[in-house]
Parts: sequence; C-alpha cells; structure tokens
Amino acid sequence: MTDRPMKWAFGIQAQVVLAIILVFSTVLGTMALLLYRQNLMREQVAMVTREAMQGAIVQQLQDRAHDRVVQMADSLTNPFYYFDLESIGKLSESVKGEADVTYVLVYDDKGNIVHDGSGEIAAYGRKMDDPLATAAITAKGPLVQRTPSVMDAAMPIELGEDRLGGVRIGYSLQNANRAVARATASLDEQVETLAARDRNAIALLIAIMPLVALAMAWYMQRRFVRPVMQLAQHAQAMESGRYDVAIAESRRRDEVGALERAFARMSRSVRDHDSQIREIAFTDALTGLPNRRSFLERLDARLMNEDTDGGIALLFIDVDDFKRVNDTMGHEAGDRVLIELSDRFRSAADAMPLRSSEVARLGGDEFVIVIQAREGGPRALSAVASQLAEAMVDAAARPVELADGQRVFLGASIGITLFPGDAVGAVTLIKNGDIAMYQAKTAGKHCYRFYHPSMEQVVERRVRMEHELRTAWERGELTLVYQPVYRLSDRRVLGAEALLRWQHPEYGLVAPSVFIGVAEESGLIEQIGSQVMRAACQDAAHWHLRDDGDEPFFVSVNLSARQLRDEWLPSEVGRILAETGLAPGRLHVELTETAVLDPDVANGPLLDRLREIGVRIWLDDFGTGFSGLNHLRTLTVDGVKIDRSFVADILQDEDDLALTRAVIGMARSLGVVVVAEGIEELGQYELLRDAGCELGQGYWLGQPMVNEDFIRLIED
Repeated sequence: MTDRPMKWAFGIQAQVVLAIILVFSTVLGTMALLLYRQNLMREQVAMVTREAMQGAIVQQLQDRAHDRVVQMADSLTNPFYYFDLESIGKLSESVKGEADVTYVLVYDDKGNIVHDGSGEIAAYGRKMDDPLATAAITAKGPLVQRTPSVMDAAMPIELGEDRLGGVRIGYSLQNANRAVARATASLDEQVETLAARDRNAIALLIAIMPLVALAMAWYMQRRFVRPVMQLAQHAQAMESGRYDVAIAESRRRDEVGALERAFARMSRSVRDHDSQIREIAFTDALTGLPNRRSFLERLDARLMNEDTDGGIALLFIDVDDFKRVNDTMGHEAGDRVLIELSDRFRSAADAMPLRSSEVARLGGDEFVIVIQAREGGPRALSAVASQLAEAMVDAAARPVELADGQRVFLGASIGITLFPGDAVGAVTLIKNGDIAMYQAKTAGKHCYRFYHPSMEQVVERRVRMEHELRTAWERGELTLVYQPVYRLSDRRVLGAEALLRWQHPEYGLVAPSVFIGVAEESGLIEQIGSQVMRAACQDAAHWHLRDDGDEPFFVSVNLSARQLRDEWLPSEVGRILAETGLAPGRLHVELTETAVLDPDVANGPLLDRLREIGVRIWLDDFGTGFSGLNHLRTLTVDGVKIDRSFVADILQDEDDLALTRAVIGMARSLGVVVVAEGIEELGQYELLRDAGCELGQGYWLGQPMVNEDFIRLIED
C-alpha cells in the first residue's frame, strides 16, 4: 500500500494558531491603542508640568517684584516728600544691587524721572516713554507688567490721599527663562526615558501574552503615570500659591524617583524662599519688629475678628531730635539708638498690666503700640494708655549709651487714639495717632496727647499755611526787620541781624518759630532764604559807611541746614553780592551749631568756599547742640553767638555764668568774635562787658526795627 500525500486541513492546530494569531493581533491592536493613549497622556502630563513649573517660577518672581516695589514705595514716601535725593539714591542703589534687578526708576506724578539709582542721575528730569510707562504712571496701586525680557513692577508713592509720584523696578526674565528651560529640558529628558522604558515593557508584554500586557498596563499606570500626575497636581498647587503641600521623600531609585526627589527639593526651596520673602516683607530688618505692612494687616484683622469689646488704644511714637543723631554721629549710631529704644518700648509694654500689646516700627524713628486693657471701658483704657505713654516718655528720656562711650539724650512725642471712639479702621487709627503725636511735638515734645477731632483743623491750617507761604514774599507779606548789634565797650552800633517777619492778612503776625519750621519741612526755606539774602544785602548796601575809622556796618543773615547742603550756595551768595554791590566782608552768615557739625557740611568744601569769597561765618546758638568748648578749636568760624538761654540766667545761675566766661575766654584766645544774644537787663550788659564779650544784641540794647528806622539809628 502506498502512502498518499496528506492534504493540509484546517484542524485544531490551525485553529489554535489562528486563535493565537487573532489574539495576538487583538492584543497588538489593543496595545497599540494603549500605547497611543499612553503617549498622548505623557505629552499632556509633560505639558502641564512644564506650564506649572514655568508659572511657579514666574509667579515667584512676580510676588517678589510686587512685595519689593510696595516696600520700596513705602520707604520712599518721606524722602520723596522732602525731595531728599540722597536718601532716594541710597534706597534706589540698594534695590538696584539685588539679583535680577535691571533698573530702578523713581518719578514724579507727571512721569518725569527723579532718580535712576545711579550716582550721577543721568536720567534726571527725563520723561518716561517706554511701552510700560503709561500704565505705571496711572497705576493706583501695585502694578506688575511683563515683556518677553523684563518684568516691570510699579507702585505709586502717596502721602495720605496725595499722589507724589511713583517707583518702578525692572526684573530681568533671563534667569527665570533659563531656569524654565533647564527644568523643561530635564523634564523632557526624563519623560523620554520613561517613554523608552514603556515601549520596551509593552513589547515584552506583547511577546508574552495579552494578560501580561494588561497587567503591565496596570503596572505602568500605577508605577509611572500616577506619580507624574501627582507631581503635576503638586505643581499646580504651588502655582496657586499653596507652598505648604507635603511631598513624601521618595525611596524609588529609578528616574521617576529622581524626578520626585528633585521636585521635593524644588518644593522645599520655593517654600523656604517664600518664607524668607514674607519675613522680609513683613518684618523690620533693624529692630525685628513687625513693619508697617504687617502691622496694618494684623491690626485690620484684629479689628474685624478679635474680641475688641473693651476697646483698643494705639500709641503713635516719634523719637524727638533723632535727626541730630544721624547728622552728627552717623547712621550707624542712629541704628543703635533705634534698636535700644525699640527694646525699651517693648519692655515698657510688657511691664504694664495689659490684656495684650503689640509693638511695631512704621519706619524711620516712628513706632506704634496697640494695647488692650484688662478692664473694659474707655476710661480704664485711657488710664492704662496714659500710664504706658508716661513710661514710654521716661524710657526714651534715659540716655542711650553707645559703643564708643558717648551718651545720647533724646525723647519721645506720643499721640494716643482709641478704638472704636476715634476710628473704626487701621489706616484711620494710625492717621489719628500721627495727628495727636504732631500736637505733642507742638506742645514742646517729650510728652503725649490724646487725639481729638479738632486737631485735624490744626493740621489743615498747617497745610494751608505751607500753601500760602509759597507766595507770601510776592504778596509783600514777608518783610525784614533788623536788630542792632552793639559793641559792648562803648555801645556803638556795628551792624544788624536780619530777621524775617510774616504779617498774614488772616492770622496776623505769625511767629517765626512757626512758619520757619513749616518752610524747613516743606523745602521752601531754600527759596525764601535766597530772597532774604538778596533783600538784606540790598538794604545793607545803602547803609552809609562810617567816616571815623570803624569798619562799615555789617548785616548778618541766618542760613538753614538745608541751604548748607546746596553745593551752589557759595556761587549764589557771590552772585547776590555782585548784583547788590555789598562788600563781602560786610555780610555775616549765621549757622546753627548742629548744622555745622553735620559731617556733610563739616567735611565738605562749602564753608571754605564761603570764606574764600570774603564772607564771615558766625556760629549761632552756641551751647545748645552736642558740641563742647573743644569744638571752638576745630571749627573754622569768625564768631560765636552765645545762646540767649545762657545769657538769661547769668545773673542768678553760677553754672551759666561760668560757661559764658569760658566761651568768651577760649574764643578770644582763638581770635574768634563773641556775640551775646538776648541782653534784656542792665546787669547782663555790664557783666558781659566786664567779662570781655565784644558784641551784643537784645531788647535792652535795641529792638528789631524796619530798615528806615535802622538807617535813622546809625545816622544819628
């Protein structure tokens, strides 16, 4: 029997093979679809993560820019108000030196640049015309704008409701863009690594069986996709400002674990930086106290949420004469004084029987304390506030010992306002405390005053006075009178001191101590001082010269500390002398003791330049500042005027008499002229004359008089 060739039949083996092929094809198609969906999900996750990381980095820089420009605008309020370019420059330069800062622009309310952070202020007065300038100038609050290369933060500078100008800080986005690029590249690389591993795993699953493929898909979902999705969720949370998201330390040793650990480190770094930024934004760096922004936010929350049934008292504290410390001893000594006083204020508050207390530094030499009394009622609160204010005044009056053994004597003026009787909001409460503090200053300093609504009228009157003082000279309300200066040996007139008087049509004769202070604070003293100098020189040029061998009559004019900081002052004085025809030797300029001891004046060329012109320099109010007799040897002056406070008591007070004689003796030994102010009795005149004092002035010798009367006096 012969074998017949077997025909191929569709048997079980073929069915199995076909089933395997079909299953394999199904699994392959399914896995191909799964692979496609997986890749799509990966791309979406990577995109979300990249966007979240970029948003987090940009948002961090934006928050930093926002907080910094708000802090900068707050710090610039007082310097801008007084047009203190030196302080504005220091603040601008310090911010300009920070990381990523490309420019700092301080501008007025019209958009003209006041300072650009450079020493020479090259852009001074230039109109800002960049694409972001219009929005910055008109911004009513913090404004952050972006271009592809720069993030610009702008903030108006305001005093109360008045807009003074603004400040802009530009941050370069190069570092942020590079950080995003590096993070994106790292993310893309790791996602690509994961994708390669996914493809290999899926290929292995396809090779084994659909069940294994499904198991691997589940494994991949659990092992890789979910951790990346969780990281994306964490990134989104950080983007929204929630930096406190807890990310567990990964123990995985693969790329996802490395990504998780890197993300955890980045999260901690961002959280730490946010904490540091918040600490900088809400804490005073010098004293460690809450700053203005922190205090306002906490006070607002306290007034709205906490139990304030018993009321709250706010004490607004301003350190008296603190500027003299910075001017004569330097800002380092001033910082040590502020630290010591802040500790004393905290100790005084802690020693009081209070329900709660909080001390903050608003800026400069201004502090504020908010207290709640243990007992309820406005009367109990007022009593406790008064006791605390007295303790604060006593604490500030104690001398501050400096590291070099020097002692500084200061004081404090305190304004007290109550909630809810005086105000219902934090800003209004602080404003009322400031107004009450100003009244304490007006009352003589070293005291405290409670706020009363009538005080606002006083503030309004001062603002009105400043406005009217700007044009008082043109209206003929400001005039000069001359108080004769006599030679005490024979009571002959040698000259006169020019004194400014303001005859206001509504207020009457305004005291010089009032309007001169307003002129100093507002900066008008520079304009008025120049007008006074010119008018005094014009009058003195017409005083007839002596024909008896004595020197011609001189005129003495007072200069303020602000004028002494003007480098153009000697040139202006020379021009006035040339235009009026007054000989330089007939002009005596009087400088206060504290002004001469200002390092910027004492170490600068201004005094030497005045002396080169031929003008004589007198030191006014000698004995009232920080200096002693030994300064007579170092000060380059032609004369000193003994302050009237010593002359007034020389007949009764042996100490004042001894000091006066010592000044006269040392001045004469150094060839310096001595002038006594405030001679109002015959006994004072005779005692000073016998002590060797050369010149004197006062009501007993001659009262201030108009120019015509003084001419008649010297011609008689």
